[in-house]
Amino acid sequence: MTIEAVIFDMDGLLIDSEPFWQAAEIRAFAEIGLVLDADMCSQTIGIRVDEVVKYWHERMPWDSGKYPLKEVEANIVDGVIDLILADGKPMPGVDSVFQLVLSRPVKIGLASSSPLRIIQAVIKHLDLAKHFEVVHSAESEAFGKPHPAAFITAAEKLEVAPQRCLVFEDSFNGLLAAKSARMTCVAVPDHYFKDDPRFVIADMVLNSLEEFDSGSWEKLSGNTP
Repeated sequence: MTIEAVIFDMDGLLIDSEPFWQAAEIRAFAEIGLVLDADMCSQTIGIRVDEVVKYWHERMPWDSGKYPLKEVEANIVDGVIDLILADGKPMPGVDSVFQLVLSRPVKIGLASSSPLRIIQAVIKHLDLAKHFEVVHSAESEAFGKPHPAAFITAAEKLEVAPQRCLVFEDSFNGLLAAKSARMTCVAVPDHYFKDDPRFVIADMVLNSLEEFDSGSWEKLSGNTP
């Protein structure tokens, strides 16, 4: 397969933001009387914040007249951005994987479940904006990951066929979205899912982006679409 575009996920892949999401969710839900812990938050890794709020409202309903779902969403997003700006750090291997990808004749995009204002905060904070030709948020899609819409739209904006795209993802929801879009996918599972057998559907599974090298690229390029 000839790789013509590389599409990156963001949370948990480029930035160590999953702890920020957990902290922001735990705090925002606590303010309306719901007690969540880290294990509970792991159930919604990789999906849009509006779907996270709906997920918990369906399971532990609260008075949405008093605490509107959109208000809870906004509180979570505000909390995540505050934590990113205060202590956001790139995941190991981010610099090296960009050096490798930038040395290839490919287009580069980002497709994330996060709202655009979180995406913009992250790529500015990590100085990554210059690398992306396309930045796309699933918030503009009818469905978020694991639906493939975010990746398909990113590929369309990059003007590359989905089958010619290589995706980097950390969540199973994201992996499922990429494979549903008929894209090649490298999975770097979050620590919660290191031993999750479902990641077998990935074309390559790594412990860290640091493990991705020229050999990895050549191996994936030799795959049959």
